[in-house]
Amino acid sequence: MTKLMITYLLLTVIPISLLGYIAYSQYTKSIEEQVGEYIPKLLEQANENINNQINELKQLPDSLYNSSQVIEVLRQDSYQSKSNLLKDEFLVNGYLSRTYINGGNTDILGVFILSKNRLFTSTKTPFTGFDMQTFPLPYGQDLDLKGKEEIILPYQTNLTFRGDPPFILLMRQLRDYENQENLGTIFIAVELTFFEKALKSLDQDQKSKIWLTDQSGRIIFHTEPHSIGDLDNEFVDYPQINGSFRTTEHEDNQLISMDKLQESEWYLFHRIPLSDLTKETDVVRNGTIIVFIGFALLSTIISIILAWNVSNPLNKLTKLMKQVEKGNFNVDLPIDTKDEVGILANSFNSMIQEINQLIKKNYQIELRQKDAELYALQSQINPHFMYNTLETIGYAVEEGEKDAVVKMVTLLGRMLRYSLNNKEKLVPISLEVMHMNDYLTIQKFRFEDRIDFTIFEDIDTNLYYTPKFILQPIIENAIKYGLEQHHKCVIDISISKNERDELIVRVKDNGPGIEENILTNLNETLKTNPMARRDSKFGLINVHARIAMIFGETYGLQVNSEYNKGTEVIVKIPALTRSEVNNVNGGGEHA
Repeated sequence: MTKLMITYLLLTVIPISLLGYIAYSQYTKSIEEQVGEYIPKLLEQANENINNQINELKQLPDSLYNSSQVIEVLRQDSYQSKSNLLKDEFLVNGYLSRTYINGGNTDILGVFILSKNRLFTSTKTPFTGFDMQTFPLPYGQDLDLKGKEEIILPYQTNLTFRGDPPFILLMRQLRDYENQENLGTIFIAVELTFFEKALKSLDQDQKSKIWLTDQSGRIIFHTEPHSIGDLDNEFVDYPQINGSFRTTEHEDNQLISMDKLQESEWYLFHRIPLSDLTKETDVVRNGTIIVFIGFALLSTIISIILAWNVSNPLNKLTKLMKQVEKGNFNVDLPIDTKDEVGILANSFNSMIQEINQLIKKNYQIELRQKDAELYALQSQINPHFMYNTLETIGYAVEEGEKDAVVKMVTLLGRMLRYSLNNKEKLVPISLEVMHMNDYLTIQKFRFEDRIDFTIFEDIDTNLYYTPKFILQPIIENAIKYGLEQHHKCVIDISISKNERDELIVRVKDNGPGIEENILTNLNETLKTNPMARRDSKFGLINVHARIAMIFGETYGLQVNSEYNKGTEVIVKIPALTRSEVNNVNGGGEHA
C-alpha cells in the first residue's frame, strides 16, 4: 500500500504541486521585475524634483541684495554706540522676517546671518544651539566658500527648534560685489517637509519606506521621522548602482530600489516587502491551495480503497512474518487464492513448518553456543583487585620503595593489556601462565608473606593453546577462601600432558577445603549439566561451561578436596597447537 501511495504521489500530487509552485514563482518574479524597473524611474523623477527644490532654496540668499539698507549694515564693522548696533539688528532682523519667515515659504524655520562678530536672526519658533559663543563651526565672514552653497545636515549641527522638527541648514557666503569683500555668512534652516513634496510621485503605501542618505549612509530624510539622523547599517552592503535589488535578510523578502543624486552625492532609497507586491496573487494562491488540498484528499481516499484490495493480503503476511521474527512460529496464513500472493502464502506456511522442525533439533546446540559467548565476556579483572593494587602501589610510593612501585605498575599494565586483547578465543598457555604469575606476584606484594606460590611447567607452554582466563577464577577462589581460614595461603600450579594428548592443569591450595556433600553436588553438576547455575556467578562452573562449549563435554574441570586440608582443581583441555587452533579462533568448534 505504501508503494502504491508513493507512486500516486509521484504521478499526481507532486507534479501538480511543482507546476503550481513554478507558475506562482514565475508570476511573482514577473511582478518583482516590473516593479523593479518601474520604481527606479520614479526615483529618478523624484531626484529631479529634489534637485529643483534645492536649487530654489539656493536662490533664497539673493533676496538680501534687494535691500540696500541691509547691505549697508553688513558693510559696517564698528559702532559708536550700542543703540546704533541694536537699531541695525532691528532693521536686519525685520527684513529677514518679512522676506523669509513671512514671505510665503512655509518650509523655512529660521534665518541666521553671521557678520563681523554680529548675529542677526529671525525664526518661526524659539531655538537653541546657535549663537556666537556656542556655534561649533567658524562660519564667519572669513570663511571662503568660493561662491558655492553648502548644506549642513541635521546631525552636523547643534541647532534645534521647538518641537524638534527635522531640517537642513543651507549655508552661503555673502559677497559685497562692489567692494570685492565678504560681508558674512547666511544660514537658512529649511524643514524637511519639502522632500515630501518632491516625493509625491511615489506611492506612499504604509508598508513601503522611502529615505534619503548622504554618501556615508547617514539618513537625511525618512518617511519614519524618528530614523532621521541615524546611520543606515546596511548602506555598505547595498550595490552602489542605480536600480533595484532584492534582499532576504529581513523577516520578509524586500525589494529595494536606489537612485543617486548626482549634484549632491546623496542616495534616494525605496523599500517595499515583496509580500505587499504579491498580496493579490497570494489570495488567488491560497484559494488554489485549498481546492488542490480537497482534490488531493479525495483522490487519496480513492487510491487507498483501490490499494487496499491489493495490499491487504500482503499486510497479513507482513504481520505474521513479524511474529515469526519475534520467535512465534505457531502461525498460519489462510489464503486460498491461486495468484502470486497465494503461492507466496503456501511457501510461507511450508517454511514455518520446516523451521519448527529445525528448531526442535538444534535449539540446545544454538543455546549453548550463545551462552558460551556470554561466558567469554565474564573474563575481566576484578575491580576490587584493581583498587587494592593501586592502594598497595600508593603505600609503596609513600615508603619510597621505587623498585617495587615500578615492578607493580609494569605487572599491572601487562595484565591490563592481556585483558583488553580479545581478538582470539584461544591463546598460548605461556600467556595465560604469565598472566597468573603477574596476578599472584601483585597479590604477594599486597599480602607479603601470607601468600606463596609455585608454577611448574612440564611442557613447552609456547606450543599449546588454551582459552583465556580459565585459571584466574580458580586462583581467586583459592586466595579468597585460603586467607579467610589460614594466615598463609600456599598455591601450587602444574602444567603437563597425559598419554591421551590432553593438557592437564592442576591448581592446588592449602585452603579450608569443601565439605563432602557440597563437593559431591558440585562434581555431579559439572558431569551432568555444565550449563547449570550459570547465573550464580560460581567461578568454577563458569570456567567448566566455557571449556565444554569450546571443546566438548568430555573436557572441563574436576574438583578434589578434603575439608580442612585443601582443594585441588584439575583442568583438562585438548593439546592444540597453532595449526590446529585456527578453526576455533575463526569461529569453528572443536569436535
